[in-house]
Amino acid sequence: MDIVSTDRAPKAIGPYSQATVVGDMVFTAGQIALDPATMKLIDGDVAVQTARVFENLEAVLTAAGSSLANVVKTTVFLADMADFPAMNEVYAKHFGDHKPARSTVQVACLPMNVSVEIEAIATKA
Repeated sequence: MDIVSTDRAPKAIGPYSQATVVGDMVFTAGQIALDPATMKLIDGDVAVQTARVFENLEAVLTAAGSSLANVVKTTVFLADMADFPAMNEVYAKHFGDHKPARSTVQVACLPMNVSVEIEAIATKA
């Protein structure tokens, strides 16, 4: 198992890695709307947060030798399922015609009280 680390995404805020690579598979940690330069949450609604989450995911996947085009499964965690349409619109823009399997769940609370967290499983490019 190889550990992935990049300065282009937020540092882990606990005892975990940004991603791990096992063989040709990449498993990312959940990404939230942290600015990697400041490690502070960005301001904005769920759409703005989702866009930042995708920037962070892309950085981690790139560091692992993969990309959004190689994502086979995502899990989306929402603090409020009423935010699904706004999150889904941003999500669709990032994946385009590529449609990985996805689970979306509402949770009681997310780290730092964010609205959305997304993790991904991908193959290496």
